[in-house]
Amino acid sequence: MRLVALIPAILALATPAVAYDRCHVPHDQRRPANELRADLAAKGWTVRKIEMEDGCYEVHGQDRTGLSVEVLFDPASFQERGRDD
Repeated sequence: MRLVALIPAILALATPAVAYDRCHVPHDQRRPANELRADLAAKGWTVRKIEMEDGCYEVHGQDRTGLSVEVLFDPASFQERGRDD
């Protein structure tokens, strides 16, 4: 009985860890972060910081409504990929 209870734990340990990237864009196809900063500023955003997370640009700042946000953008298309609320 104990062996049956341990099987899920054993399988979880045997599964290789996989790094998941939300944005699958080769480095040479990424647009510069400064372009994203300018694009967002033109839309009324205030950008405090841009960094890479999960293969995406993560923007820390305020959107056009003044709401503090952390938003992930595709580094090639600048399409929004998700938000940290």
